[in-house]
Amino acid sequence: MAIPTFTKSGTKATSAAKLDDSVFAVEVKSHELLKQAYDTYLANGRDNLAVAKTRGLVRGGGKKPWKQKGTGRARFGSSRNPIWRGGGIVFGPTGLENYSKQLNVKAKRLAARQALTLAAQSDKVIIIEDFANEAKTAALAATFTKIGATGRVLAVLADRTAELDLASANLRDVKMVQPAFVNVYDVLNADKIVITRAALDTLTSRLGGTN
Repeated sequence: MAIPTFTKSGTKATSAAKLDDSVFAVEVKSHELLKQAYDTYLANGRDNLAVAKTRGLVRGGGKKPWKQKGTGRARFGSSRNPIWRGGGIVFGPTGLENYSKQLNVKAKRLAARQALTLAAQSDKVIIIEDFANEAKTAALAATFTKIGATGRVLAVLADRTAELDLASANLRDVKMVQPAFVNVYDVLNADKIVITRAALDTLTSRLGGTN
């Protein structure tokens, strides 16, 4: 699959890049694997911050609310009882729960190929020879505009330099990653995927084939 390529300055290159069919044109019978990979990414990035107090952790409740007999009310020994408002929580989150999910390497790579295939079919993939290695946000933004990379942009480049990190830091909708860190979540959420020629070779080598 041939695709137009752009130069560093944002103009059309003389030669078009070729997308490997084993990565950008695989069969997507269903979206089940994509859903699993997407959920796995979110689950593994989840912060486990919720902690509920049990009756032993709730403040107060040391004094018996009323005497055991003679009031006509049910007996109670502490206001920290779980059935009371403000009491302890039964079976609440402890902060030790493990919400992570696992997906084997073969499934991850197949899901990534499926996501890239859907992106290529939707004309989201743009190939650029390389980015100008300079710490200028305006210049980088102008390049994206010239090549039609608008909205949420996923930029895949072989080497992330300090200059490019500085240039993209203030571009809220731009995420720069190396081929080894391309994942289903970023690919599916991107409006445009800009890949350099060097990164395309590395990505194809990493995901190509049947493994």
